[in-house]
Amino acid sequence: MSFGQLPYDVAHLFGGAMLLLSFMLLYQRRVTAVINGLAIQGAILACAAGWQGWVQGAPQLYLTALIALAAKAVLIPLALRVLIRRLAMDRTVDTAMGIGPSLIAGVALVALAILVVLPITAGVRAIAREDLALALSVVLLGMLMMITRRNAILQVVGLMSMENGLILAAVGVAGMPLVVELSTAALVMVVLVVAGVFVFQIRERFDSVDVSLLDPHRGEGR
Repeated sequence: MSFGQLPYDVAHLFGGAMLLLSFMLLYQRRVTAVINGLAIQGAILACAAGWQGWVQGAPQLYLTALIALAAKAVLIPLALRVLIRRLAMDRTVDTAMGIGPSLIAGVALVALAILVVLPITAGVRAIAREDLALALSVVLLGMLMMITRRNAILQVVGLMSMENGLILAAVGVAGMPLVVELSTAALVMVVLVVAGVFVFQIRERFDSVDVSLLDPHRGEGR
């Protein structure tokens, strides 16, 4: 492997690892294992941002890497674990779709991401094209997790995974302003706080965090 190929290979290693973690989030049947997977995905995102900072000669990405490491690999998973303990919630994953069908749908979404991104980025440097395809795959798998999980905590995990994919896309594009990355992270942190309040309200009202209990109160079919 030549040194000229090294940035390409390492960037794809980090992107592929994040995609693999997204599938692991869909596969896991224990809530604690899902949160651990999210923490590992956050740590890999921090490594990816730091690597892109070195490859692009963009020191601001080192700050992005530091924030991702602190917030996504440590603080957010820790907050979710505390939330689980305080709610004394069931540690098993309750799905609206089985694990097998979820994984099959995930593979289809990855194929869709590749079919969408690669043609419209023709002419862009290869490392950016394939990084964007991997990032979009992570976003779509996070969205799938939000759709197929009934537990509000796991839906928050899906949201965090989606945002990890967005940041992976942002750091892979040379010249992306730091303010865009930081504003995205700040927005998701606000959403996380709102989601935490929402989870507590569900727990207090229904003595459960299963969002399917909200169906009778949506006014559908009236």
